[in-house]
Amino acid sequence: MGRVGVLLLNLGGPEQLKDVRPFLYNLFADPEILRLPFAWMQKPFAGLISTMRARTSRDNYRQIGGGSPLRRITEAQAHALQDDLQAKGCDAQVYIGMRYWHPFTEEAVNRIKQDGIEELVILPLYPQFSISTSGSSIRLLEKIWSEDPALQKIKYTVISSWHDRPGYVQVMADFLRQELDQFENPDQTTVFFSAHGVPLSYVTESGDPYQQEIEASTQLIMEALKRPNPHILAYQSRVGPMEWLRPYTTNVIAHLGQQGVKDLVVVPISFISEHIETLQEIDMEYRHLALESGIENFRRMPAVNTHPDFIDTLSEMVLEYLDKPSLRFSQVFRPQKKIKLYPQERWEWGMTTTAERWNGRFAMVGFIALLVELISGYGPLHLAGLL
Repeated sequence: MGRVGVLLLNLGGPEQLKDVRPFLYNLFADPEILRLPFAWMQKPFAGLISTMRARTSRDNYRQIGGGSPLRRITEAQAHALQDDLQAKGCDAQVYIGMRYWHPFTEEAVNRIKQDGIEELVILPLYPQFSISTSGSSIRLLEKIWSEDPALQKIKYTVISSWHDRPGYVQVMADFLRQELDQFENPDQTTVFFSAHGVPLSYVTESGDPYQQEIEASTQLIMEALKRPNPHILAYQSRVGPMEWLRPYTTNVIAHLGQQGVKDLVVVPISFISEHIETLQEIDMEYRHLALESGIENFRRMPAVNTHPDFIDTLSEMVLEYLDKPSLRFSQVFRPQKKIKLYPQERWEWGMTTTAERWNGRFAMVGFIALLVELISGYGPLHLAGLL
């Protein structure tokens, strides 16, 4: 083996309140987060949305200490993974690349080049693949690799999804079991899996496997739990007026309260690190909603972070991809599935002349509607809390 590296990919987050607006700009400027039909609209729209949302987002980050802990936790995961790999006889250097904040993916790639890495395992820290998470980072890596001949000499492989890994499933079940044991009636407590949502069109039109993988993870965790608890799955963090995966977490929590549920434990199924969606959205907003809805005992399962069993799962995945010739260095970034990453392939936006014409018309109507809403101060974006 040559010099081995592992690149962990994650979202990133603002570390200080002054970072919030530029972080939001980077987020919404990514067409995999907010898909617009024309590329020229992306940056102006990102500037508008990031400016409009900055104050509310800063208030939310202020509630959890003034910034996101995601970089600190991801760096700790990287150090723990490197130590675990070395203890197992693999002298690998572990890097982290964030999509929307420092250290950016580009920074990590530069370090990989400088260190002379010859064999690289790329591991997104998202158990379930989605266009908007792993897919966005994959698209960026494809671009970086295609523009740099030096990188093309590095042998690499991508672990694009690991939602059904036995180690991941077991550690999630163990964490859930410990949380359930805090209730007076552990086996009767309702288990509420809350996943980060994505626009419905990603699944129905672009082939995103995210919903299928979330549902599979949920079922596997409940099977590993080996308890009779009722459970339900919903999706949180919806942004904007478009249709997202349903049911929505807020609606389900209110419904459970109306149905007389008193004990509820929330499992952040798509999150393996604590950040704004767990510490503020679930722990504060959803807790308040639950108590208002009549749920008396509300708990949230902590993220696995750097738990040794979770780190062991990551290292075993890396070693498996290094040791098996059939998996090693596939030189393919995208998963072997029909998934439409952005920029959209021709067949999405231009199947026919009629389709092309109607796409343009809808885009113009939407842009005019946005301008009217900004001027009037009323409309679906305001109702959704986006503006």
